[in-house]
Amino acid sequence: MPALTVVEVFRNTVTKFADQPALCLKRRATETSSIPKSWEVWTWQMYWDDCKKFAKTLVFLQVEKFRVVNILGFNSPEWFIANTGSIFAGCIAAGIYTTNTPEACKYISEHSQAEVIVVEGNKQLAKYVKMGSLEHLKALVVWGEDINPTLKTEFELKNPNKRIFSWSEFLDYGSGTNRLGEVNCSDEAIDVRLASVKPGNCSTLIYTSGTTGPPKAVMISHDNITWTTKVIAESYIDMSHKDRGISYLPLSHIAAQLIDVHLPMCLGSPVYFCQPDALKGSLTATMKDVRPTYFFGVPRVWEKMEEKMGQLGREVKGAKLALAKWAKYIGLEKSKRAQFGGGGGAPCGYGCANAIVLNTIKQALGLDKCKACFTAAAPIAPETLWYFASLDIPVFEMFGQSECTGPHTVSAPGQWKIGYCGRPMYGTQSKIASNGELCYRGRHIFMGYMYMPDKTAETIDDEGYLHSGDVAEFDRNDDPQIPSPSGFMRITGRIKELIITAGGENVPPVLIENEMKAAMLAISNVMVIGDRRKFLSMLVSLKVEVDKESGAPTDTLAADALFVGNQIGSSATTLTAAAADPLWTKYINDGVKVANSKTTSAAQIVQKWKMLPVDFSEKAGELTPTLKLKRNVVSEKYAELIDSIYAGDDA
Repeated sequence: MPALTVVEVFRNTVTKFADQPALCLKRRATETSSIPKSWEVWTWQMYWDDCKKFAKTLVFLQVEKFRVVNILGFNSPEWFIANTGSIFAGCIAAGIYTTNTPEACKYISEHSQAEVIVVEGNKQLAKYVKMGSLEHLKALVVWGEDINPTLKTEFELKNPNKRIFSWSEFLDYGSGTNRLGEVNCSDEAIDVRLASVKPGNCSTLIYTSGTTGPPKAVMISHDNITWTTKVIAESYIDMSHKDRGISYLPLSHIAAQLIDVHLPMCLGSPVYFCQPDALKGSLTATMKDVRPTYFFGVPRVWEKMEEKMGQLGREVKGAKLALAKWAKYIGLEKSKRAQFGGGGGAPCGYGCANAIVLNTIKQALGLDKCKACFTAAAPIAPETLWYFASLDIPVFEMFGQSECTGPHTVSAPGQWKIGYCGRPMYGTQSKIASNGELCYRGRHIFMGYMYMPDKTAETIDDEGYLHSGDVAEFDRNDDPQIPSPSGFMRITGRIKELIITAGGENVPPVLIENEMKAAMLAISNVMVIGDRRKFLSMLVSLKVEVDKESGAPTDTLAADALFVGNQIGSSATTLTAAAADPLWTKYINDGVKVANSKTTSAAQIVQKWKMLPVDFSEKAGELTPTLKLKRNVVSEKYAELIDSIYAGDDA
């Protein structure tokens, strides 16, 4: 496959689909009207033109090639244009999570030596005003609302000779003229920049979530992006410019960038933007409006859908309940046949079950036109995948990292097995090291960590293999056409997360945690403990309501926990009350016994537990933006609680 730049892929798409929709945004309701505006559309030509304008201003401001532009805000056309416009100028785009604190934002902007920072609205602007002066900064750009005059004045006082622009001002600045009537940045000047961009140049920085230390800047080349995108688009699913996707996951994550920005660019297909409160409740409304033909959700998104569907299902009674159970049985049988080695086809009664029940559920979720659903970025419980399989919604699990431009193993129609993350991508090589670590190489492997050559050397060996840090295994390969080891792969744990007990046993905590959650509907999060201890224990939290404004967990039990409470006879409506209720203690003790019965060795049995006073959250720092558990943070935060578990038992 020839090496291409992002610019070349974009240009080819504009040539083919100039007047076709590229970016579609439904603006929020105005203060004078509660009716949302209709979809605002950028065609591929309009999208290209705005990216070129953005690049012109960068060139006029003397932002040289390979300098960094930070972007901080929710998914929007402005995010896409800032990202791709930076790439047009030969610069490097680096997204920042909207939930980052001012300190975390400052770390990324200082580490990347960002010369231009683009933020959404005054809330994000305030973070940069608060942190003071940044050495390398030349300009700050605000989109989405008028700049607060007080913030503007404070920013300019702290950053003399550094300009703050509105979005429209910045787009027009490079294309404008000076007092002599000369164009600030000519078409010829920007064309020179465009032509200078090479496939091996760095185009994007992805900052790691920092589960084990300070975030690292993963350098992704043009060829990394265009090759990976093309393999996914052409090798696994029948996709074209007629497909449509939705954008709602953080664009500072590689998965969202690949699926939302680069896959549509490769196909010439439109992407529809969700509202900023997508993960707080409006996602399904957008999905029903757009009816995407492909959909990607991190495990927590699928778990939340499962919880909501379960709550609705508990309200169904009598004949409707019997019909729903029958339809789910049929859907499950069809999904079993659809998996690798299942033989394919539909069981008797599928047409009726689909017409009456299953397709109605898909329509309610906005997935009735979806040809492929995916999940990745964190472990997902097989029980959740089986649940959606029973609805005839196969969810294809993938494995990857920022360091491999997103995916390394891929599941797809006819090439999936629940409990496995798919097979290695075509054109890549994989092996399992002596310590069980998954290692792999290919054109998707990143360039290295910016300003961290020692970390790069630790991650990529002399043969070009990336050491994933994950413990993995491949199933037996029955296909002689596929080189070994290229069967289906599953992750059994992370090397840095492996618990080594006092008896020398290696224990993968994630598998145990998934079993605990599967055994207890009311459980939200679990963290298994036991490194250098005589036995395993765990911290556990119940499902609680989340404050819609702050995103912080409350003390109020959520619907699933209240349902369980009713079943066990508890009147507790808060986490505090449940923690003191013997009925809840018995519920968790019984669930632990069920989960323990499924372990493969005595070393994996959880002997004690403690309930947390509050659920884990990203806001409190225990979870990453992709909702992976920060074990070191939790261990430090609850050190006294953990020590109390082992007091008198663990010398």
